[in-house]
Amino acid sequence: MIVLRTPDERFDNLQDFAFAPHYATVRDADGTELRLHYVDEGPRDAPLVLLMHGEPSWCYLYRHIITDLLARGHRVVAPDLIGFGRSDKPSLRTDYTYERHVAWMSAWLETLDLRHITLFCQDWGGLIGLRLVAAYPQRFASVVVANTGLPVGSAVSPAFGMWLEYSQNVPVLEIGALLSRGSARELTAAEIAAYDAPFPDETYKEGARQFPTLVPITAAHGSVPENKAAWRVLEAFDKPFITAFSDGDPVTAGGHAVFQARVKGAQGRAHRTLAGGHFLQEDSPREIAALLDAVVKESALF
Repeated sequence: MIVLRTPDERFDNLQDFAFAPHYATVRDADGTELRLHYVDEGPRDAPLVLLMHGEPSWCYLYRHIITDLLARGHRVVAPDLIGFGRSDKPSLRTDYTYERHVAWMSAWLETLDLRHITLFCQDWGGLIGLRLVAAYPQRFASVVVANTGLPVGSAVSPAFGMWLEYSQNVPVLEIGALLSRGSARELTAAEIAAYDAPFPDETYKEGARQFPTLVPITAAHGSVPENKAAWRVLEAFDKPFITAFSDGDPVTAGGHAVFQARVKGAQGRAHRTLAGGHFLQEDSPREIAALLDAVVKESALF
């Protein structure tokens, strides 16, 4: 596996993102070592919130939420998936599989030995994060899912079909512009530049290109059996499990219903609908931070 690493200077002086970088090394099954970046702020003994991003963003997406949670006294950990942000980027699209991502993040979770976690996950942060919950349910105190799912080969929205076709055919995948179009508000030029920072050129975007093709939307896709097995664990997860989907995302609209119906810990909870597009972290950061603060306090009772 040939691995690319974005030069550190591309992350200098990003707007509203002064967090110190932290790195862990995860080893792929083929022996390749990959550097995985994460933000880790707040007291080590404070209540832990894990923020997982999706496609094609990175932990910059959570900058305002991190700041707010720190002010509320939490420890906040926000990783960059392999292929994104400051994490290493395998150079071939075939290097990226769903199961490899789960294995990489599982290794990272074990390396940091995170426990008593409140997880917030969106987009692929949910497809991978929920697999972590299913694999390590004892490590998670509560879960908040937003604009995500755990597909098992069923049909998807027309909006996702359009995104899949676009992502595979557009000559230049303009990451920052995509984040702006996927948010209800228009991002500033500095914010767009921050989302572009991890990708000096198209060769760094193989993960971003490949992710849409990995969503298991047919029975023939990989990871359908693994996701079905994960669902069986999630259905029995009886700790707080909250849906917080946005009101303006055509890709995942209605996806909250399956979690509310199937997950034991979602029964009788006060679920939320937040204002925003697909990247609701850009549109409702204060509301997300307040919700997470409340969920952490609720989960402490269990």
